[in-house]
Amino acid sequence: MTLAAEQLTTEQKLDQLAEVAIHVGLGLAPGQELVMTAPLDAVPLARKIAEHAYRAGASLVTTLYADDETTLARYKYAPDAAFDKAAAWLYDGMGAAFKSGAARLAITGASPLLLSNEDPAKVSRANRAVSVAYRPALDLITRHEINWTIVASATPAWAAAMFPDDAPDAALAKLWEAIFATTRIGAGDPVANWKAHDANLQKRAAFLNEKRFSALHYTGSGTDFRLGLADDHIWMGGGTTAGNGLYCIPNMPTEEVFTTPHKDRAEGVVTASKPLSYQGTMIEGIRVRFEGGRIVQASATKGEEVLNRLIETDEGARRLGEVALVPHSSPISQSGVTFLNTLFDENAASHIALGQAYTSCIKDGDKLSDEELAAKGANTSLIHVDWMIGSGEIDIDGVTATGAREPLMRKGEWV
Repeated sequence: MTLAAEQLTTEQKLDQLAEVAIHVGLGLAPGQELVMTAPLDAVPLARKIAEHAYRAGASLVTTLYADDETTLARYKYAPDAAFDKAAAWLYDGMGAAFKSGAARLAITGASPLLLSNEDPAKVSRANRAVSVAYRPALDLITRHEINWTIVASATPAWAAAMFPDDAPDAALAKLWEAIFATTRIGAGDPVANWKAHDANLQKRAAFLNEKRFSALHYTGSGTDFRLGLADDHIWMGGGTTAGNGLYCIPNMPTEEVFTTPHKDRAEGVVTASKPLSYQGTMIEGIRVRFEGGRIVQASATKGEEVLNRLIETDEGARRLGEVALVPHSSPISQSGVTFLNTLFDENAASHIALGQAYTSCIKDGDKLSDEELAAKGANTSLIHVDWMIGSGEIDIDGVTATGAREPLMRKGEWV
């Protein structure tokens, strides 16, 4: 018998979240290794996840913790040349672990404002160094060669950024409840809840795959934007079977169906509907103009320098690697809370992503060379950054190869 949500303690809900992360999000196999990363303040959840991983038969759980204060010490005391360095040996090791069969789990929860007062040039250089070092391991993730997932832990710094008017304990409690609610924890059987939700997303993706639209056209609220879809694109939603044969749901929560846009077929103006928290800095009021698939003009009311440095990472950073559709009525949107965390905020609104494409969203993408993928429109970049463009004011049409239009979303809702 399942306890009602209000009868469960935070500890019990934390245990449910860990169980769902291992058995539904990750789909961990007996005998499989797990590489987990987490903020230092996420230790309670990380320990629960490790417990459930071992109960599920994990051969080894290796957890790598990040500490905000140590990160800030670098910006305060490190020599200038230090910001072009990254722990390549660490990322090489992670890549080797994935190639040998390890699963990947990331716990998000770092302060969204951590680096907001630091030199944007140093932040950009440090991020680029990490992107270069992590690229070989990231390729295995973007190709879905391994089973992986991301879950969230409430942390004091994140809670303070979201609820600045509340006392620290009250803010932390609010954030935990928001995480539990949006990840289907606490009411009924969370594993069954997730399987039913996954089935609904799969149904929506199947509908779009039958339609075979060649482009999407967005209008409303400062946006007039036409986005072509990659040749032989595949819509996905919810879970996927990784290259190692294991079924996983990469993002928890998730409300999206997504695919790969064509890197050369984006035209028009796009205005962000929510702020973007990127590597510890906030970017607000984003507005960009695309020509021939490439950003030719970009502005922001806050964090514009960070935005421009982001899109200058490499040539592919000015092009799109993902497009996702999310109804305005999603639980995250209806919560009325801006999480200042892309894992959540991207599931409150339809969004696009600058940078690297998910090649699993192209037919036989795992068998194609980089040149063949590029010919079909898949973008290549060191980055993959989602930002929200959907709202209750946005209409989206599907455009067929013949130019015929069909309404997909009106005022942010599926037609």
